[in-house]
Amino acid sequence: MTCKNCEARLRTDFLYCPACGAKVVRNRITIKNLWVDFLERYFNLDNTFIKTFIHLFSKPEVVIEGYLQGIRRKYLNPISYVGIALTLSGLLMFIMSKSLDSIDFGFLESEAQSVYQEKLMGFISDYQALIFILYIPLMAISGWLCFDEKKYNFAERIIIFTYALAHYSLLIFIPSLPILLFAPEIYMSFSLVSVLVMMVYAGYVIVRISNSEGVSLIARLLLFYMIFGILYFLSSLLIPIIMLLIGEISLQDLVPPPPQN
Repeated sequence: MTCKNCEARLRTDFLYCPACGAKVVRNRITIKNLWVDFLERYFNLDNTFIKTFIHLFSKPEVVIEGYLQGIRRKYLNPISYVGIALTLSGLLMFIMSKSLDSIDFGFLESEAQSVYQEKLMGFISDYQALIFILYIPLMAISGWLCFDEKKYNFAERIIIFTYALAHYSLLIFIPSLPILLFAPEIYMSFSLVSVLVMMVYAGYVIVRISNSEGVSLIARLLLFYMIFGILYFLSSLLIPIIMLLIGEISLQDLVPPPPQN
């Protein structure tokens, strides 16, 4: 028999191809073996996903700097890790789109604003992966302006914050799912807390990777938060502007209705 991936000759008892390392697949795809393959690939205790998830809590500098220094098999690579995060984030956005009537936006009081909010959430749902990825270079720019002791280039900083934001997204998924399913009215309040969690975890990663200490570390960290906060705010303003330009909303959607007598 031959390997279906690289066409190398294989013995019939081989489980993996010695040439390319691919698993030898002999059975047709069924629901059962799809499920088994999924569990083995992502949730096996010996799998890199579990180790990556746990160690990004306990020793993120080992995971991230290990990848930057060439250790590529011990932990899940950042592209695969962020791919899982985006998949689960997409599931949350789908559930959220079905629960808009139950979500308490609080600051919305007018009918026009409610129409705008519904369109905004639909736009974010459609482009949530792109919006999420946008925050990675924003953090990389903020970190580059504040922390440069190790002379990481921009691509390396992208890797650092890809891991950080993907891990944050996976962490937030755990409480977000039951909240959206069973208590969607408090989701907006929880989302404000989740932004704080994102900033705290990003700061934690920076502290573990940075060579700065003491007052210098605190000052640089505060500067990072300030720069990222400004970039985050400006990027948030871009969303309704883009929606106006492509016709997703109109100025009329933002105009409060006339008062009723």
